Amino acid sequence: MKTKGFALMLAACLVLLTSVPLSAFSGEQRLGSGSYSTLPPNGTKNAQTGLYRTGRISGAMPTNRWWSSLAWNTYSEAQYPHPLAVKNEANGMSVYAPGPRIAAHPACICGTMSDTPDFTVGHTSASSFTAASVDGYSDWFVNARYEAGSRSMNASYGLGSPYVYFMFHGGSPQLSFTASPTIWSGDEQASVLGITIDGAHYGLFGPSGGTWDGIGTDTLTNRLNGKSYFAIAALPDNRPDTLEQFRRYAYAHVTDTKVAWSYNADRSEVQTTYTWTTSVKEGAEQGTIFALYPHQWKHTDAALLPYEYDSVRGVMKTGAGNSLRTAMKFTGVLPSLPFKLSVDERAALQGYVDEAQAESYSGASGTQQTGKRLGKLAALAPIAEQVGDAAAAQQFRSDMKGILQDWLKASDDTERLKRSNLFYYNERWGALIGYPAENGSDTELNDHHVQYGYFIRAAAEIARIDPDWSSDDEWGKMVKLLIQDIANADHSDTRFPFLRGFDPYAGHSWQSGHGQFADGNYNGSPSEAMNAWSGLILWGEATGDTRIRDLGIYMYTTEMNAISEYWFDAYETKQRQDFSRTTASMVWGGKTASSGWSDRPEQSYGMSWLPITAASLYLTHRPDYADRNYAALLAENGSISFNLWADIVYMYRAASNPEEAAALFDAHAEAMTPEAGNSKANAYYWIRSLNVLGQADPAVSADYPLYAVFNKDGARTYAVYNMTNRAKTVTFSDGTQVKAEPSAFGIASVGNGSIDIVRPEPDDGDVHILPIPVHKE
Repeated sequence: MKTKGFALMLAACLVLLTSVPLSAFSGEQRLGSGSYSTLPPNGTKNAQTGLYRTGRISGAMPTNRWWSSLAWNTYSEAQYPHPLAVKNEANGMSVYAPGPRIAAHPACICGTMSDTPDFTVGHTSASSFTAASVDGYSDWFVNARYEAGSRSMNASYGLGSPYVYFMFHGGSPQLSFTASPTIWSGDEQASVLGITIDGAHYGLFGPSGGTWDGIGTDTLTNRLNGKSYFAIAALPDNRPDTLEQFRRYAYAHVTDTKVAWSYNADRSEVQTTYTWTTSVKEGAEQGTIFALYPHQWKHTDAALLPYEYDSVRGVMKTGAGNSLRTAMKFTGVLPSLPFKLSVDERAALQGYVDEAQAESYSGASGTQQTGKRLGKLAALAPIAEQVGDAAAAQQFRSDMKGILQDWLKASDDTERLKRSNLFYYNERWGALIGYPAENGSDTELNDHHVQYGYFIRAAAEIARIDPDWSSDDEWGKMVKLLIQDIANADHSDTRFPFLRGFDPYAGHSWQSGHGQFADGNYNGSPSEAMNAWSGLILWGEATGDTRIRDLGIYMYTTEMNAISEYWFDAYETKQRQDFSRTTASMVWGGKTASSGWSDRPEQSYGMSWLPITAASLYLTHRPDYADRNYAALLAENGSISFNLWADIVYMYRAASNPEEAAALFDAHAEAMTPEAGNSKANAYYWIRSLNVLGQADPAVSADYPLYAVFNKDGARTYAVYNMTNRAKTVTFSDGTQVKAEPSAFGIASVGNGSIDIVRPEPDDGDVHILPIPVHKE
């Protein structure tokens, strides 16, 4: 009986052990079939341990913010909370208004902070502070705390706010100028002053009963009348009624900012709500005045104020209150372009698929280059599928699985921590770091969304075909951990910062994790951010996770509009006569630059285009701009031949003239070396597809997110990819309906009052057309 009891107990223990995932080493954290490490591999670099924050801040630290240098530096580098520029320094906060001084020349639209600020806000009892640290933050505001013994000063400021709000302990505000400012409103006994310094206008808002010392000198001190609060504001002009309007809101200090979004599938619309919470120090006004970027004010129906600011992003218009709503059209994404090539074109494409299949990859193994390899395969797999080459499609997916499964598991075959090809979680910063790291993604926490976006996009392509692989029991949890790192949408999640790679107010992503530059943070590759966000959309739809899908739709749609405004200036709304480029190579907090990490024009232009996939159709929305931009590139290059990235250039040419792009590609294909994340097959397929289908038509939307509408000489083609396991009928905004079978395209061509449903038949290469009536609501 004892033996039998022991055997039963042993069997029960074995069942228990096999039902609980075991760690191969002490730092391994299992997630389904994958894992990550809480220990960095030996010999690797890590993010700095020093983090400038007060005891009020715990959990994951935001990175890739416009204000990130505050957390990385003893004080900070210049920061650009437009319409202001500020810098946290040993003697206090330096303040500058770029608007009146913005200058454009061939290389730059420059509004960077001068070495000589308009003034510095310091503390009467502290000539120097030991540090400026993060004491609080919200979605687009930050609070900096300055300390010198028992004396302190807090400064709260944020994007779109003309105000900086101060709180003082153990002293009063002291403003230092390089020369005596012109005071055009107020005197020693007034709580509020209107001043001008070097052409920039400000309001200085002391508490009621407060007085001023130093009128007529280069130092102004506000006596706070027993209070602790103070504020300054950049003013759009020096009119007394303007000062009065800004005074009304100056005592409602902003204490919190939050963004919320929703995707309305019926209207294919993203609605974004911005909310400001304030603490009223005096007066009745509870709202605030905020300045909106062009991508915001062009998409809101809110009543706006008559005040405007110049900025390096264009004209900023103002509103007032505690909330604002914008609405933007989501123009859809696809996992691949719809098949509609001739038999001859298909044969040529098959040759390029064969070439990619025979390729022996021996490239770099870090996070960026591995990501590019995954992106290349993710585009190739559905192309092979479309031409009916099941073996090639299977090989490309198998290659993707092998790479991903290697990287998404931290232990090796001997159940020890791997030396490379793994992800490590840095608890101090709340960041997932892949090793080998590239482009400072380890030490500076740069580019996580750029690099990991390729991993997520590849995982989405696998999930489209293999739902078991993407399940939580297998590799899904690790993919979602990558998503959390680059775009955590849960404010209450303390493990990762909120939307690390995406700035909800600026409307686009930032690449530098630390932002330690005099020009602010930067972004030189918004198109790679779009690749990441499209990966979230496709992953979310493939796995049935509408939360992730809608998050991707929000970021994709918002960044698409920001790219059109700030990189492309597609609508020519900014005064750029003296700026030589039709596109920006890099957008910084303080400037728009024509130069980037490369002096080669094809790379300076192309970094805002690649990777070009079926999620890049927004590049074709404005053929007039694409034509103008391509002409500028040719003029700069001096030739239609390119030593690098010719595939990317000719793909972009197809955005406005696909017929010419096809001829250029054919003429140069043999000698062409594709960009690392691209293939000749993808370039050929994109160019030839647009030549048949035309450009994407953003005027027509659908009630399902995986769609595109093409327009060629007035004839429209409607494409849907049904990611679900049930047949789906998708209705477009013009009333057209298209039915798509599970895991398949539905394609309809409309012209001259009839509609054709087009289905590729990979067995014989023919295209069968079945005429049916147009469906209208």
